[in-house]
Amino acid sequence: MTQFDRTELTLFAALPVLVLLSVLLPSWIVNYIQVSLGTGMVALGVMIQMRAGLVSFGQGLYFCIGGYAAGLAGKYFGITDLFALLGLGVVVALVTSVALGFLLRRYREIFYAMLSLAVSMILYGLLSSTEELGSTDGFNLPVPTYLFFAPEGETARLTLFAITATIVILSAVVLNRLLRSSLGLVNEAIRENELRVEYLGTSAHMAVHMTYVVAAVVSSMGGVLWALALGHVDPEMTNWTTSGSFVFIVILAGTGSIIAPLIGTFLLEILRVYAVELSPNTWQMILGSVMLLTIIFLPKGLWSLVQKTSPRKRFDPDTGDAVAKGV
Repeated sequence: MTQFDRTELTLFAALPVLVLLSVLLPSWIVNYIQVSLGTGMVALGVMIQMRAGLVSFGQGLYFCIGGYAAGLAGKYFGITDLFALLGLGVVVALVTSVALGFLLRRYREIFYAMLSLAVSMILYGLLSSTEELGSTDGFNLPVPTYLFFAPEGETARLTLFAITATIVILSAVVLNRLLRSSLGLVNEAIRENELRVEYLGTSAHMAVHMTYVVAAVVSSMGGVLWALALGHVDPEMTNWTTSGSFVFIVILAGTGSIIAPLIGTFLLEILRVYAVELSPNTWQMILGSVMLLTIIFLPKGLWSLVQKTSPRKRFDPDTGDAVAKGV
């Protein structure tokens, strides 16, 4: 029988809460939550790479691939089914990441970061200069349908939110399982000492490649959900500023839990809104100050505050179970 850990139970419990909030809260707050869920998927992709010691400054590439795959399918082929658009975005991201992974898996640290950024900016230049792809203005997406079900008005809004929340929660549960799997443990070992991983007979290149592909697929799903929520795509999705914001989210939230980036995306969205309202011309300074203070005082992110309040655990050698210290 499959056992769920505390993180997964928390995620499952959050799903009905999110659906209920979509009915009770004002639509503008619900919209921010929905947008945050989409970008949160991309932040999750950045996070699982950071657990391996890899910082991707080009995750906007797959965020954009997902959004544009859905947008172009709707614009030129009339496809409006959300699940078909989601599948198309995943396939395009999967093929692209498998190919690029053979290059990026050979590099680490700043070289990995800059290569991922360079590839992302190539797509940005291509989209910005191609009229058929909407150029710098991008284009709108159709209202999604759901396996021949085409709701309208308020029902359409609530349906899209509920499906978005469900997909994000289920994806987070799967990624949590991945972090606890052999691949997740190998990634942590790569972060600490890659040479020893190779000595133990495990291919660090293969582990990095697999992680890169998983991160790409998750990010493309976030791109599709984000694009459908806003009804629009444009090249800014793959600009370096967008990719940098995903790294900012993970630094702000921390990598201690799969839940952290999902909360961090909403906090960043709210922070950006109020920063623009308080200082329209220098709002970036406020975001930069928050990042600087976080790095100085909370180097492991806001989630470290939660971890500090949690009881420390030890492993019982007889049962192999984790128990609170002092028990």
